[in-house]
Amino acid sequence: MKSKDKISVITLGCSKNTVDSERLLNQLKVNDFNLEDDPGKSETVIINTCGFIDAAKQESIDTILNAVELKKKGKIKKVIVAGCLSERYLHDLKNEIPEVDAYFGTEKYEGILKELGGELKRNLLGERLITTPSHTAYLKISEGCDHPCSFCAIPLMRGRHKSKNMDDLVLEAEFLASNNTRELILIAQDTTDYGKDIYGKKVLGDLLNKLSDIKGIEWIRLMYAYPSQFPDDVIDVIAGNPKICKYVDIPLQHISDDVLKSMRRGVTAKRTRELLYKLRDRIPDVTLRTTFIVGYPNEGEKEFNELCDFVREIEFDRVGVFTFSVEDNTSSFILGDPVSEKIKLERKERLMEIQKEVSFKKNESFINKKLNVLIERVEGEYFIGRSYRDAPEVDGEILIKNNGHNISIGNFYMAEITNNDEYDLYARLLNNGRVQ
Repeated sequence: MKSKDKISVITLGCSKNTVDSERLLNQLKVNDFNLEDDPGKSETVIINTCGFIDAAKQESIDTILNAVELKKKGKIKKVIVAGCLSERYLHDLKNEIPEVDAYFGTEKYEGILKELGGELKRNLLGERLITTPSHTAYLKISEGCDHPCSFCAIPLMRGRHKSKNMDDLVLEAEFLASNNTRELILIAQDTTDYGKDIYGKKVLGDLLNKLSDIKGIEWIRLMYAYPSQFPDDVIDVIAGNPKICKYVDIPLQHISDDVLKSMRRGVTAKRTRELLYKLRDRIPDVTLRTTFIVGYPNEGEKEFNELCDFVREIEFDRVGVFTFSVEDNTSSFILGDPVSEKIKLERKERLMEIQKEVSFKKNESFINKKLNVLIERVEGEYFIGRSYRDAPEVDGEILIKNNGHNISIGNFYMAEITNNDEYDLYARLLNNGRVQ
């Protein structure tokens, strides 16, 4: 393949896939391939797939089929499929969609480049072509997971937990900072396990402190923390380091002991509460985000009502809710799928209605308070930004009326909250001045 050919990369699924695609895009760039945003204008389309839950798998399959259709019509020459779906279902995909030119699993950069006639530049693996707004970037600190959660297929696709070397992560973060990144979002299948495999102990706290020393980085946000063995020193780092957002994303999945036991989460309702109250006690103004699964096979009305009461009790700042999806080759597969889709959706709606009331009350408490806001974009008559309470894409936003202010995207400004709805805040700019 000639380097003048245009290549388009389609990324599906989570932020971990985003990082993988960004690494691949940079490798394509340094191999002198022409990158094209529009797949319809490309000679080659690479699809980085997701294979986590039914909806994500279907989206991946539909995207592959659409690309194959473009190939049949002569609009593109080559279709390459990579990522989690092909890692998990390689033989099935080859049999069912043979029109795809090549299949690769996760992080198979060298194979993809070889297929295209390029070569892997190993010395540049820490560099990425950022696809998020440049002021915000994800930093994937480990790959894979050692937890035996019954519903989760991630170990089948990503393998066991493998931490990335701390020095390499610092170099990657420095590269991002040199390209105007102001906010680092730490991601992994489990961020709290970081370091145990290569340093003999969990060293997430040390990593957070080292990253905070990087010039230009102003916010560091922690996502995907596992609840069963949350490192105590990390609580102190979040509380005491001004660059670490007072924000913890900690997917709990449920609170019923019976459901947690069947899910193999390695934690009880009692220990979960102890951790949450400890986080609230030791990190003033901490924002707690979590996710739950409803409709798990042994979740009856009793267990679901316990979950509802728990959400009312804790009053999380942010909540996401997913319906249970049967995943083959996971330990929960033998339990079947006894809860109907109708009941799952009803439970999801009921839980989100409870959270909507909690979220409105939480947001209302910020009226007349001042928040440091990172401006993301302009939308109509508003500047749209986020505070330390808001991760991109999944949380609320702060809307500042555009009254002719001289505001720059990607910079921080102090704003006073004037109004709210269930998920977003409205604010006015203070003194028309940048904070940093």
